[in-house]
Amino acid sequence: MSDIILQKARDLISASPAGSVPVKAFFDEATFTVSYVVHDPATRQAAVIDSVLDYDPASGRTSFASADAIIAHVREQGLTVEWLLETHAHADHLSAAPYLQGKLGGKLAIGAEIISVQNIFGKLFNAGTEFVRDGSDFDRLFQDGDEFQIGSLKAMVLHVPGHTPADLAYVIGDAVFAGDTLFMPDYGTARADFPGGDARQLFRSIRRLMSLPQTTRLFLCHDYKAPGRDEYRWETTVGEERKMNVHVHDGVSEDEFVAMRQARDATLAMPRLIMPSVQVNMRGGHLPPPEENGIRYLKIPLDAV
Repeated sequence: MSDIILQKARDLISASPAGSVPVKAFFDEATFTVSYVVHDPATRQAAVIDSVLDYDPASGRTSFASADAIIAHVREQGLTVEWLLETHAHADHLSAAPYLQGKLGGKLAIGAEIISVQNIFGKLFNAGTEFVRDGSDFDRLFQDGDEFQIGSLKAMVLHVPGHTPADLAYVIGDAVFAGDTLFMPDYGTARADFPGGDARQLFRSIRRLMSLPQTTRLFLCHDYKAPGRDEYRWETTVGEERKMNVHVHDGVSEDEFVAMRQARDATLAMPRLIMPSVQVNMRGGHLPPPEENGIRYLKIPLDAV
């Protein structure tokens, strides 16, 4: 089944003229996150991928400058948002999907394995009976190989677990939005030590992406400037990753990668916004409900992670 799905992805990419899918990137330096708007030139239908809600952890304030920049672009370009796509439940920023949905419409989608993420973190945050862990915070739960449309643009999803159980890559024309699975070749790969993560799965997911045509454009969710590089970058190709990725270029074995990834992950601190991010993003970007005083609260479990 997996071979059939991969062949469909290869066929979709090969049938799309190079560079035919317009992609606009929005970089949020506070969280090193890249959001994207991709649209169909024929119908002006669009998808927003991995949006960011601004959040100040010191004050607990949320704001919307990052999301408003996306809204301004959509309106200036005369686009209609059909999809709000999440590659996974992020641990480094809060999703602005509900805010964008209220302003622009569109269906909110993520991978079906979000249910396992909801169960893991629902328990950690003691989310209570009001938090239904069935994925119903999202409008569509994608399975591996599911196909969908953005206007007349053909698109499909590849399940690429390892960083989290629910990670997806979105194949849209000749472009692939890989989420956190891969970083730029000079920076490497995502960590795999969060609950539900698995370095061996991550390797296999990366090799899956690397089996796509070498000219495939890869759009990444983060960049942190590799040593020696002074500018942020978030677009590469499958061929560049295969040749130059410092963690997982061609010739690196699964066991070598797992040993490297586990040793490296053991040295990494937790992301600065992991506690607020996960408990919001597992709800599809919705904030926890207000308590009896009308104020919403985020929890920080002590000595639990």
